[in-house]
Amino acid sequence: MNKLKSKNFFNRTVLAMGLFAFISSSAVAQVDTKATTETTNLLNNLKSVKTLFGHQDDPVYGLNPDKTRWVDDVDRSDIKSIIGEYPALIGYDLGHLELGKSANLDNVPFDKMRLYITDQYERGGVSTLSWHPNNPLDVSKTTWDKVEATIPTILNDNKALRQYKKTFLKPLALFFKSLKAQNGEAVPVIFRPYHEHTGSWFWWGADYCSEEEYKAFWKMTVDYFKKKRVHNLLYAYSTDKFRSEEHYLERYPGDDYVDILGFDAYHRNAPSSNDAFVQSAKEMLQTIKKLGLEKDKPYALSETGLEQVTEANWWTNIVLPVLEDSGASYIMVWRNGRPNHFYAPYPGHSSESDFKKMAESGEVLFEKGAKAASLYK
Repeated sequence: MNKLKSKNFFNRTVLAMGLFAFISSSAVAQVDTKATTETTNLLNNLKSVKTLFGHQDDPVYGLNPDKTRWVDDVDRSDIKSIIGEYPALIGYDLGHLELGKSANLDNVPFDKMRLYITDQYERGGVSTLSWHPNNPLDVSKTTWDKVEATIPTILNDNKALRQYKKTFLKPLALFFKSLKAQNGEAVPVIFRPYHEHTGSWFWWGADYCSEEEYKAFWKMTVDYFKKKRVHNLLYAYSTDKFRSEEHYLERYPGDDYVDILGFDAYHRNAPSSNDAFVQSAKEMLQTIKKLGLEKDKPYALSETGLEQVTEANWWTNIVLPVLEDSGASYIMVWRNGRPNHFYAPYPGHSSESDFKKMAESGEVLFEKGAKAASLYK
């Protein structure tokens, strides 16, 4: 090959390699390129599935018609008691796993949580896991106790970073890897760490670390689980209420570190706030819809609810209007923890009939709809 041809060949090769690199870097990939087939299928199916309805701790405990609590009854859930099927999505929390305790901060035993997650997978449904860990610099302090500069301290101290990985992240990795279906395959779950970070009520909140420190802490966490060969996670980025697209992305760690876009927004001060809540929730959903379409990622209202569901028609007058034309992958209301702290109806509650109307509308999916959608195939 003469020098001219050799030079042209070299230039064409470099150009082709550069074009390939550009295309590859422009494409949005799953966070974990070694994710299990079922985990990848779940991610892809969440982009097109009709909105899944979710409820925190749904099969663990709930309320009887007289408002007394039931706990760990066989094959029971407040949602199932009303419509005859479980939610399509169920949430749990991993707080206190880092303390070596046998149950989480809401007294849900981790060994039973593992069984609940497996059961939900076998039904075709989805499980999502949040995490309210105690403060790693002082474990006597809860998630809500203010300890300034926790994240920067850990990131800038190798000993503290090693201890955080060993004490806080390692138990989670072991738990994730222990989630096995009856056929032995790993059960995919949505992991939603360090959530509501646009607020400042948790030690990872906006007042306690810079934007870049939050991003670095998130990346360190994801990289740790990938290094430990945890390949059944989808990573959900979940702010609290946000003002704009710029505010939402302020601490966003990057497309390569996020699988699902989400936000948390609770309805308070009903009924005077009804219209304002619907409007603001719709606007935020439309914002992450735009981002989700641009980034090819599913998106969700990852945590919401009206405590004690004081509006009898909340499900059809608030929830369905919020979800209209949103394309959200899922919506999850918080737990039915006690008589003065619950977010889903139970038999005899004033919103029971309205919840049935929402379920019958077909606008949200429950257990049967999730199974029909074959989310893992």
